[in-house]
Amino acid sequence: MKRNYFLICMVIFFSAKLNAQEISYDTSSIPANVKNNVPVVVRSENIEFEVPDIDHAKLSVHKVITILNDKGKDRLYFREITDKFTSLDDFEVRMYDMNGKSIGKYKQKDLRSMSIAEGFMDDDKRYLLQVSVPFYPVTIEYNYKIKFKGTLLYPHYEVLEPNEGVEFSSFTVKIAKELDLRYKEKNIQIKPVIKEDGNYKVYNWQVKNLSPIVYEEGAVSYESRYPSILLAPNHFKLDDYEGDMTSWKSFGIWYGNLSKGMDILSDEKKVFYNDLVKNATNDREKVKIIYNYLQKNFRYVSIQLGIGGFKPFPADFTDSKKYGDCKGLSNYMQAVLHVIGIKSYQALINARYNKEPVDPEFPCDQFNHVIVCVPLQKDSIWLECTSRTTDFGTLGSFTENRNALLITENGGVLVATPKSVSSNNTIKIRTMVDLKEDGSGKTNTTFTAIGEYKQDMINLMDEKADEQKSSIMDRWGFKDPSEIKFVDDQYPNDFKLTVEQELETIPELKTGSKMFLNPSICNIWTFKLPKAENRQLDYYFTCPFEKTDTTIFKLPGGYKADALPESKSNSCKYASYSIKYWYEETTGKIFSATKIVLTQYKIPAKEYVGVKKFFDDILIDRQQRIVIKK
Repeated sequence: MKRNYFLICMVIFFSAKLNAQEISYDTSSIPANVKNNVPVVVRSENIEFEVPDIDHAKLSVHKVITILNDKGKDRLYFREITDKFTSLDDFEVRMYDMNGKSIGKYKQKDLRSMSIAEGFMDDDKRYLLQVSVPFYPVTIEYNYKIKFKGTLLYPHYEVLEPNEGVEFSSFTVKIAKELDLRYKEKNIQIKPVIKEDGNYKVYNWQVKNLSPIVYEEGAVSYESRYPSILLAPNHFKLDDYEGDMTSWKSFGIWYGNLSKGMDILSDEKKVFYNDLVKNATNDREKVKIIYNYLQKNFRYVSIQLGIGGFKPFPADFTDSKKYGDCKGLSNYMQAVLHVIGIKSYQALINARYNKEPVDPEFPCDQFNHVIVCVPLQKDSIWLECTSRTTDFGTLGSFTENRNALLITENGGVLVATPKSVSSNNTIKIRTMVDLKEDGSGKTNTTFTAIGEYKQDMINLMDEKADEQKSSIMDRWGFKDPSEIKFVDDQYPNDFKLTVEQELETIPELKTGSKMFLNPSICNIWTFKLPKAENRQLDYYFTCPFEKTDTTIFKLPGGYKADALPESKSNSCKYASYSIKYWYEETTGKIFSATKIVLTQYKIPAKEYVGVKKFFDDILIDRQQRIVIKK
């Protein structure tokens, strides 16, 4: 009995020493392996998350970081969003010079706040603080607490973030025994020390002297590589709604209950929408008619109100206002489809450019967006209800390649959204060049785009005229666009852009009786991929794509082709490239036709060397020139 008591005392003493890690503010004491090639070092981090009951929680943060140079200046910004379920307390920031001498501090009164409910209510606020420092290196000490009314969202333990090293970090969860929690390690093998403390169960994770994983250009989804601990409740409560998150099914039941009774439309609207689709020949056509109508007549507005931003406004509210957020517009779309006799489901999804899919084996709320899925007999239709420009039945890099939680009548069902393919994102370029004997001439280029490239064209169309001209010159290599025309065709779903130029000099070089011509007026590929040496992170293109470029030179009288570059084709595991040249003597025209296809947007780190070489070879080949002579 005495021996057990002695061991218990030793464990308590040892744990207390670890959690009372001595903090150094002097930058000279940072281990070399921790600060190597990064601008930020976490000197000491103690985070405690306490859940005393199903309706309340508190997060306490004490964090000391050293910012070594201005590349880490983004860590000088503090940002926190609060609402009626979340409050910020006991905020303080202190600053120290390289020797550990105090040079200033901020209190909660120094925070700048603003409403983010877009004028609907002062329900949500964003708190901002930019810490002003006179030099680097500088050490910043953050102390604050966040109180939660409701326990749906548990914070994750981000063990190591991009461009930082860690001297010491501790993450503790104190949770009521009857609630407990679930956790899962990602990219790290670290088990918590688990003990009991009265009515609490206590989990503690600690790390020391972690060398940095340097962020690499193009690695947009850093979650796939960096170490973290995912945390999730078993049972939770938000407002008056209790839920179970031990399965996707049970979480879907909770979310579905929030939307009950929110899909009621007036009899007048029921007649209107049924009349709108009365001539449609099948369900797919009906859904398309409804989608196109709502795109033209409703707009997206971010409304973070209600049950923590989860419960949508009623369909009749959205109908009267002609606006809504993602959940409101998706709820309205579902209500309309129900009226015309078509089943659909709202789908929760983690939206962001090339975001990593949620883990199917770990039920946890990582969702920030709502879309709609319409299951038809042969296929499913996915609808992005917040966009006025996204084509019917397409998602794009914002939500494709993910796992979405369908909210069905029987609960949540996790399903994959469509995988992006190259044919979804195509741009076809065709240029006619009327070349004069003195080297001047006119060019007429037509772009035809779908998918991501269509969206690029729409964004370009929304710019001011001088910005349009600059964008076209910077992105596509035009010299002097004199006229720019846009044509947005809804049927089919492509987008056309025409660019005309009158140029004093078209050849790259004119010497004696010869002219040297760039095979393309438009630069179809100019981007040099980042270095490949020691690549550790997967590389992401924006999307898979197909690019084609055909340039036709009408030669001036008395000129003919003297030398054409050799036609080539090349490929790697994920892409292919071809270029062909030919001369029509009867018409006096030279043709160059280029095609680049990328079949997969995510390139595994171990495959990146080959992909980089492939695209570097394209850049080399694009230096070829057509030679004509008189």
